[in-house]
Amino acid sequence: MTTTLDRAAQPAVVLRPARLSLTPQTTLAGRLDGAWWPYSRDLEAELPALAAALDETWGRITRVSVNPSRWPVVPRTVAVAGHVLHVGWFTEQDPDKLILLSYTVGRWDLLVIPPETEPAAAARLMAAAAIPGSVLAADVLMANETVIGRGIRDARRREATWEGEGGACMSPFGEPMGRSALPLTGNGWR
Repeated sequence: MTTTLDRAAQPAVVLRPARLSLTPQTTLAGRLDGAWWPYSRDLEAELPALAAALDETWGRITRVSVNPSRWPVVPRTVAVAGHVLHVGWFTEQDPDKLILLSYTVGRWDLLVIPPETEPAAAARLMAAAAIPGSVLAADVLMANETVIGRGIRDARRREATWEGEGGACMSPFGEPMGRSALPLTGNGWR
């Protein structure tokens, strides 16, 4: 059985704005030129928005290089607003980095933040990757965020345990009370 597709009947693809943080223009050269937080692991769907966001500031992006371990499908080419973006992959490349090439300006290395990353963690990573002159590589930033995230989760778990084991002030009726609800002692201290 042969299936034909009526291109006119298909809905137009709506590009979501690229979530991108770029290093400001400076003479300080760093290991990364910023960070990109895609919405999914579908390169064919994600690259057009990234290229469109960078075309104005960096010029036309012509090639992209990724590590295939983070992307289930790596297309050879991706159609981008009137031109074709060539996609290559290298297993030796840092899995958390995307390399962009342009004929006019050169090369940029972006930290790729996994799509499933929590917004607070993504914000920390985007800010860290855009620091001018930073010597931290993509893998180091990701490892640091793993440690930071683990510390935050541990602190929340310890606080929940403390609250659950009676660490919170309890009213005579068994309800948690805030510090301001405690009665004042004779000297005015709580």
